Amino acid sequence: MPAQDRSQQTLAFFDAEHSADVVNARMGTDISPRFREVMTIMVNHLHAAVKEAKLTTEEWMAGIEFLTKTGHMCTDWRQEFILLSDVLGVSMLVDALNHDRPEGSTENTVLGPFYVSGVPHYANGANICLDGKGEPLLVRGKVTDNDGNPVAGASIDVWATNDDGFYDVQQQGIQPEHNLRGVFTTGADGEYWFRTSKPRYYPIPDDGTVGKLLAALGRHPNRAAHLHFIVTAPGFDTVVTHIFTPDCRYLAEDTVFGVKHSLIADFQQITDPAEAEKAQLPSPFWQVEWDFVLAREEEIQRIRAAKTTA
Repeated sequence: MPAQDRSQQTLAFFDAEHSADVVNARMGTDISPRFREVMTIMVNHLHAAVKEAKLTTEEWMAGIEFLTKTGHMCTDWRQEFILLSDVLGVSMLVDALNHDRPEGSTENTVLGPFYVSGVPHYANGANICLDGKGEPLLVRGKVTDNDGNPVAGASIDVWATNDDGFYDVQQQGIQPEHNLRGVFTTGADGEYWFRTSKPRYYPIPDDGTVGKLLAALGRHPNRAAHLHFIVTAPGFDTVVTHIFTPDCRYLAEDTVFGVKHSLIADFQQITDPAEAEKAQLPSPFWQVEWDFVLAREEEIQRIRAAKTTA
């Protein structure tokens, strides 16, 4: 029998030795080349992992049941699969591979599952801590390009948990709607500022499949204390990021691997009553000054083009 016929016959029927090749050979001829590439890689690695681990039928079924229960946990405001991706480090890896920026630009980190669109826009200086809990915090800074020029009209979307460690969507009817959420716009000088409460560490939701997985792995569910930000401006690459408090006990073991050295901010406690009066906050209060450095879209395109041709 000719070698080509033997090869076709090998791929016609399933066998363990050639399992990934048999599956990939069934793909149609008219599918997207990129989809073909991704699925071929995924099938190859999945089959290789099953073989290396020598999965038993019972272990495979346990995995299927885990994924099924994970899907059942998903709602309009809770995405258990995002949590799963986060705690396995996949979310951070995908983000890192897709956000190369010029040196000095603000780094990305994970979006997280509790972002909400359509939150109120506030004037600079507004207080977004609507439940009055926690230690008062003043956040101020500016948005610039990589040359230090101010970026006017930049949008800064911020959100955080309250001092009990919950986002507002986790406590609907308990927290005020849009508590610790708001959108601010930089002025002509690129500056922004707002009032909120000092972030604290909190556990990701651990009452579902992801929490059980973490417990089985001997891992805790806690996130290091942080504020979330999305910063956008016309002509610039969007930044999805956090800033972290330097004194958090979980800074070096954030459960979703979201901490980067460049995102650890300097939170200062201010005890001067005159400064508190100026900030319209009780004394003492916390203050953090944080500048966002945005990369222009053409710079990002040059980086991506260089990676493609490398």
